[in-house]
Amino acid sequence: MNNPEQPLVSVVMATYNNAKGLEASIESILSQTYKNIELLVLDDGSGDDTKDLLQNKFRQKKLRIFHNEENIGLTKCLNKLIEFSNGKYIARQDDDDISLPKRIEIQVKKLENSNHKACTTRALVKDTNVKIPGLSFYMPSKLVMKIKNPHLHGTLLIEKDCLETVGKYNENFYYAQDYKLFTDLLKSNIPVLKINQPLYLLNTKNNISTKYLEEQNYYADCVRKNLIPHL
Repeated sequence: MNNPEQPLVSVVMATYNNAKGLEASIESILSQTYKNIELLVLDDGSGDDTKDLLQNKFRQKKLRIFHNEENIGLTKCLNKLIEFSNGKYIARQDDDDISLPKRIEIQVKKLENSNHKACTTRALVKDTNVKIPGLSFYMPSKLVMKIKNPHLHGTLLIEKDCLETVGKYNENFYYAQDYKLFTDLLKSNIPVLKINQPLYLLNTKNNISTKYLEEQNYYADCVRKNLIPHL
């Protein structure tokens, strides 16, 4: 049973052709110690068994399931899910990663007991348990942001009102939408609290960042140079 004193957290997850890894990612949210959660999953026009998995295995569970007839990409999917959400907070979850059981509980407590409106955490790389970010975690975010995104997108927890204040995700950025978002937050003087504790297991194999490295680099360079992408 939900605790009425706990603010609702809307966890948003877009997925595309990842039926094999999706189940574990969803279960990691459903098994969180923090119970006042709604999980919104958007199947972005998958051609594998994703739709069947969502409808048959998870239809009766605490999910709100959506489907796109055509693939529109992560950025637009996230904005759609934010529009559909009801929570005070928006939490990110990638479809090939795992949230550790106390992730949402710890992040909500951090924000509810501070003046921050957004936070991220460190993570452990799947199969190696290497903790990331490394040294850059201890450096000022404002400095690191000039070079790269110092935050792990999948660990983001942010007030929905705050996210809407900066215009949600910039849909000009098909890739590096997280880098652009954190840059927009910085420019709006909205600091992001960095939690040292690893609360997430991050997949770094055969994911968007590795499969589309050249495109990712182009969009990230647009963020750094404050340019509108033209790809």
